[in-house]
Amino acid sequence: MLRAIVFDFDGVIANSEPLHFRAFRDVLAERGVVLTEADYYMRYLGFDDLGAFRAIARDRGHAWSMTDLRALTDDKAVRMEALERDASVLFPGAAEAIQRAAAAVPIAIASGAIGAEIRRVLDGANLTHHFAAIVAAEDTAVGKPAPDPYQRVVALLSAAMDTPTLAPVECVAIEDSRWGIASARSAGLRAVGVTTSYDAGELSEADLIIGSLAELDVASLQRLLC
Repeated sequence: MLRAIVFDFDGVIANSEPLHFRAFRDVLAERGVVLTEADYYMRYLGFDDLGAFRAIARDRGHAWSMTDLRALTDDKAVRMEALERDASVLFPGAAEAIQRAAAAVPIAIASGAIGAEIRRVLDGANLTHHFAAIVAAEDTAVGKPAPDPYQRVVALLSAAMDTPTLAPVECVAIEDSRWGIASARSAGLRAVGVTTSYDAGELSEADLIIGSLAELDVASLQRLLC
C-alpha cells in the first residue's frame, strides 16, 4: 500500500538546475576554474553543493580546505538567490501535482539543495504546508547517491504520521537523475524517474518513467507497490 510520496526538489519540482549550473560556473570562474554545462550535467548534478565542490576540486587537482569549500558554498548560495529573483522556478504543473499528491498521502522532500533555497521557493508558491517533512543538504552527513537522505526522510515521515511505523517499501520517490534513483532504491523505496534533466535511457533503474510532474498519477504509483 502506498503510504507516502517523496519528491526530489531540483529538476523535479523546481526548474532550477540551469540556475545551479550558472551559480556554480560564476563562483568557480572567480577562482579561475572553468565549468562547462556538459561537465555539470554529466559529472556534478547529483551532488549537493559541498559534494559538487569537493568532486570538482578532486577532478581539477585543487587542494581546497574545508574553509575554502565552505566559502564556495556560501558564495554559490548568494549567487543562486540572486538568479532566482529574475526567474520563474517551478516547473509547469508542479504545484498542481503537489496538491494532488498531498490530498492522497503524506508527502515529503529529500533533496541535495540547501534548506533555505527549498523553503524560499515553496514559500513563494504557498506550497510549504503540503510537506510533512523536508530533508535538505545540511540534514544528513552524506548526500545522494548514498541512501542517507531517504532513510532520514522516511524516519521523519514515520514520526509525523499517527499510524504504525512507515516502511521504505511503502514509499515512492520522484527523481530526475540516476544518483537520486540510486539513493532512493538503496534506501528501499520504489523510484519514478522524471525526464526533465536526462532522457529515459539515463533513468533506466527507475520503476516508472514520466515526462514531468504534470503526468504524475497517484494510482500509477500505487500500482508500483502491488
